[in-house]
Amino acid sequence: MKLKTGDTVKILSGKDKGKTGKIMQIFPGLERIVVEGAGKRTRHLRPTKKGERGEKIEFSSPMARAKVQLVCSKCGKTTRISTKTIVEPTGKEKKVRVCKKCGETI
Repeated sequence: MKLKTGDTVKILSGKDKGKTGKIMQIFPGLERIVVEGAGKRTRHLRPTKKGERGEKIEFSSPMARAKVQLVCSKCGKTTRISTKTIVEPTGKEKKVRVCKKCGETI
């Protein structure tokens, strides 16, 4: 998966279409991500002890990775990601993510 936690993404479909947010958590095996402030769900919890009240817990649910697209930090546009191999001064090769629109490293 080319997305990483902390990346800013734009939601392309669903009830939160058009919103942008940071990736909070990634589930690579399931191809799902959790975006901050999107995909809100409410879970009702029953009281466990006598005299206690029940609660409503609101949380962000995972969504499919295909529903979001990365927002480039340099040009501010939604973009696809490519990879480029760069040789460091020490002679070590390093793979970096590159914006398809502006060509800058992400």
